[in-house]
Amino acid sequence: MKNRLIDLNNHLFSQLERLSDEGMTAEQIEQEVKRADAIVGVSEQIIRNADLSLKAVALVATHGDRFASALPMISPPTAPSRDEPQVRTQRPLIKAAGT
Repeated sequence: MKNRLIDLNNHLFSQLERLSDEGMTAEQIEQEVKRADAIVGVSEQIIRNADLSLKAVALVATHGDRFASALPMISPPTAPSRDEPQVRTQRPLIKAAGT
């Protein structure tokens, strides 16, 4: 499995096909249902995260970087001053418009 939403979609359809297998025993069906529940739970979180990212992009596209200071996850990193220790931070997922 890759890390794109289309790959998640393909994975969900594969799980649906496994659940549709009429040759499974009751025990196998029970196991697949548990597996499907776990997949659905993780999938929902992935979709919520993608939705939040999309909303952040829309906010920046609509309002520019006006809200950048309030949204550090989408703001470009600032250079530390000479007195501050340099700490490696994670790069933002989304750049502010115009940067």
